[in-house]
Amino acid sequence: MLMSGAKMLLECLVREGVDCFFGYPGGVTLPFYDALYDHPIRHVLVRHEENACFAAEGYARATGKVGVCCATSGPGATNLITGLVDSMMDSIPIVALTGQVSTKLIGSDAFQEADTFGITRSCTKHNYLVKKLEDLPQVVHEAFYIAASGRPGPVLVDVPKDVFQGQSHYQPVTAIHLPGYKVYTEGHTGQIRRAAQLIGESQRPMVYAGGGIIAAGASGELRALVELVDAPAVTTLMGLGALSATHPNFVSMPGMHVSYAANMGMTHCDLIIALGVRFDDRVTGRLAAFAPHAKVIHVDIDPAEIGKNRAADVPIVGDVKRVLGKLNKLLEDALPVDQAKRAAARKAWWAQLRKWQAEHPLVPVTSDSEIKPQHLMMEIDRLSGGKAIVTSDVGQHQMWAAQFIRFTEPRQWINSGGLGSMGFGLPSAIGAQFARPDKLVFSIVGDGGFQMSIPELATVASYGLPIKIVVMNNGYLGMVRQWQELFYNNRLSAVELDCFPDAEKLAGAYGFKGRTIDKPWELTPALEEAVRDPGPYLLNVKVSPHECVYPMVPAGGAINEMVLGPPQPVAVPK
Repeated sequence: MLMSGAKMLLECLVREGVDCFFGYPGGVTLPFYDALYDHPIRHVLVRHEENACFAAEGYARATGKVGVCCATSGPGATNLITGLVDSMMDSIPIVALTGQVSTKLIGSDAFQEADTFGITRSCTKHNYLVKKLEDLPQVVHEAFYIAASGRPGPVLVDVPKDVFQGQSHYQPVTAIHLPGYKVYTEGHTGQIRRAAQLIGESQRPMVYAGGGIIAAGASGELRALVELVDAPAVTTLMGLGALSATHPNFVSMPGMHVSYAANMGMTHCDLIIALGVRFDDRVTGRLAAFAPHAKVIHVDIDPAEIGKNRAADVPIVGDVKRVLGKLNKLLEDALPVDQAKRAAARKAWWAQLRKWQAEHPLVPVTSDSEIKPQHLMMEIDRLSGGKAIVTSDVGQHQMWAAQFIRFTEPRQWINSGGLGSMGFGLPSAIGAQFARPDKLVFSIVGDGGFQMSIPELATVASYGLPIKIVVMNNGYLGMVRQWQELFYNNRLSAVELDCFPDAEKLAGAYGFKGRTIDKPWELTPALEEAVRDPGPYLLNVKVSPHECVYPMVPAGGAINEMVLGPPQPVAVPK
């Protein structure tokens, strides 16, 4: 079948099951957009290319499918970089399609030429520059395979204009053969047996689960493990929802801004069962002091992560779903042998954890005179009923949302974890809402990050997306202010956001409803009104300007060295 490169690309997308993608057209991608004109695949026009990648991430995180974004050459492609790094750090499967100047012009500093292939080499799992039309179908299918297999990540395909325009006979791709690309899924049988033995011998185990559980679809296996072993479990920021927050074995999120019990449990356990995690510095704190008495079982599909930050006593390279399936079977068979001995040890371990939880619980803070951020998150949690998708930017609102919103299923919590990208919350909500039109979607954003993605209000309005945008507005770059207050002698430098648009007028300019509130008694009715409204809604919530996120582990501190609340004034003797 004779076909243009542009039509070949669309045919490949159809064969990969792509139903929509996010992009912004430009000069060299015009042949592609012309072919798209009467094609059934849905293209979502964003208002900035960075947000096309964030939206593709939201789509991928909400579904587990590969998200797709598209940009033109030069500035269009370079605007994708932040999104590509974000998806790389959080292991999100993305295929980014970029246009390039014609092959004969590459290297001539042509208009809107940039070395996209070279620029993106370090921020993608793999990338391609397609110089021959006959290579295009193979490259596209390889890109999807690489993005989704093993440890997921972004793959970029750079297509010159003349490749889009060229004509050739299309041959469907029936096989992917990549000799240098190996994915180890099953896990070493001997190591899995060793892991089962260590678990049987452990008296104070902790299950430490991350985003790899969600990526692998292993939530059921994780739940089975914690119930078999009766072990307390913590999930990382990226792993929230992997084990329901309502499960009796769920403790909290570990690390810098988490519960006292989670960090004390990690510090005093004798075994860490690490599943799909990378021992990130925001979890471990000062690495030398992290879990000093614990042996480590580390399961990850990426061999580069095992031993990178913390040495593993039992390293297992494999798909965490498959490994847990085998591990759980071994533990089931061993249960009658050591159940009585384990029961006594678990009872004492759980008693200690419950004591830590009682000593320093995460308490929602309310006030009669101002809206507290914690109160805002508790109300969103109540209205979501454990079923909504929640997206966020990065900062204080992100941490309070993680602390107080209970996620009961995977793929409900979408945030920028590793990179911490401001402006991520709204465009990722767009992607999530397209992916799951049946779901209530909250986009919780700070007044700083929101203003980095304000142009996407046009996308929300254009497609009538019923996203509930909640701005936690404290008038500052809140987390930066918190650090300046606590560690820089309260020298507040370049953190005050003293100008914010009128939410009602801003939303109204785009044709939907908006409102600003600043009184505690307005909060519940305003959120309920936003949820009832069938369309988009912008709610600007003015919260306490000087509230800080606690607990907090100072930079360089061990995770058991938590600041549990604001510094107390020292009484001066008379």
